Amino acid sequence: MNPVIVIPSCWDRSARVGALGERGVYDYTTPIDKPLPELEVCLSSLERVSGVLRVIVLVVAPKECEDAARARVNSICRSHADLNPLVIGAKEAAHVERAVARMAHHVAGETVSLRGYGAIRNMGLAVAAVLGHDVVVFLDDDEVVTESDFLTKAVWGLGSLTRQNLQVLAKSGFFIDRLGSPYAEPSSEWSEKYWSKAADFNRVMERAQTSASRITRSNHLCGGCCALHAAAFSKVPFDPYITRGEDLDYVLNLRANGMDAWFDNEWYVEAQPPEEMAGAPSVFMQDVHRWLYEYRKLDAMNARRDLRTITPESLMPYPAPWLSAEVRRRVFRTALRRLITGPDRLAYLRILTKGRYEADKFARSASSRYLSFAMVWPTIVSALWGDRVIASAILSTGQAAPRAVHAAPTAPESDPLADTGAFPVQGGAR
Repeated sequence: MNPVIVIPSCWDRSARVGALGERGVYDYTTPIDKPLPELEVCLSSLERVSGVLRVIVLVVAPKECEDAARARVNSICRSHADLNPLVIGAKEAAHVERAVARMAHHVAGETVSLRGYGAIRNMGLAVAAVLGHDVVVFLDDDEVVTESDFLTKAVWGLGSLTRQNLQVLAKSGFFIDRLGSPYAEPSSEWSEKYWSKAADFNRVMERAQTSASRITRSNHLCGGCCALHAAAFSKVPFDPYITRGEDLDYVLNLRANGMDAWFDNEWYVEAQPPEEMAGAPSVFMQDVHRWLYEYRKLDAMNARRDLRTITPESLMPYPAPWLSAEVRRRVFRTALRRLITGPDRLAYLRILTKGRYEADKFARSASSRYLSFAMVWPTIVSALWGDRVIASAILSTGQAAPRAVHAAPTAPESDPLADTGAFPVQGGAR
């Protein structure tokens, strides 16, 4: 196998709260002048990992500070030459975007770019294809890798078959917090009664963690700790039209195309999110768009005869309750309760009187956009795969530091990153 680690990294002049409904508002952005950025800590932790062939850093920043963000990321990456870092900023991304535009000129919106959660991940997949990597391991820059065999665990079982003759092509690990817990903290606030997903998520996590099998079929994908085989990512893209939750959405996309996501209960990273977070109303509005769009999109996918039907029962206990008409009542009740309890009352009043209707209108009109894009994605990846011209252009400007040359090691008895030949047993819940 030829795995690559892909790390999206979001930057800005300073931590700021995005406007309500603004595209490109992320959970957090790193201020360019931050003394110890999350990316530095993340890359430092990867120095201890064996078998790292290349790390791709996707630089996400507003146009007005792209150059400053790029300079800061270059500086960080130069101090980690052993990781063979490749920085993909606006200049490198443009090569890929032009190639995609030629093949998908009829598809609306930014589908492969450095803006929007799903489009950013598609850019990572596209660059990996250009460089011929057959496994993409996504990692977030606010995470720390604590085990030297992180990459070996990432590729364990990929490409193998379960006892039910199902191939493992997309695999999720999980987060632990600073106390070592993989579980979410439930909210007891009155305003969050209809919006908190912690209890449902914890039931899913507990089932996977206590399974007798290391790998089980999953309704969950941790975008900051997941491994995708080329046989999956060359056929199924991330959804660039969804505002948030592109990782969980990818589970549905895989399943509609006859594939499954799998959970590895021995593979994890430690999450160390910074204090700088996007404003609560902005995040909520993104979630409103996300769930209403997801509900409409699932209906559109199930109406297609060429895709596998996804039943609510197969998505229990999570995310099934969020993929039905019930989500509209959840939106109304939560916005009303947050309006009553404050703060940001004006923002939630806007969501109640206007925002939720606009989100539902968008969901109805855009529910089939992903399907049009997904149809052309295999052609895009096939054309990009091993493209020497684009690869040369990307490498000429994106290599932040030449890789250090060491004495050739003695040949190991076995390659820990090769196809393990393992046959993970599918156990636990279906």
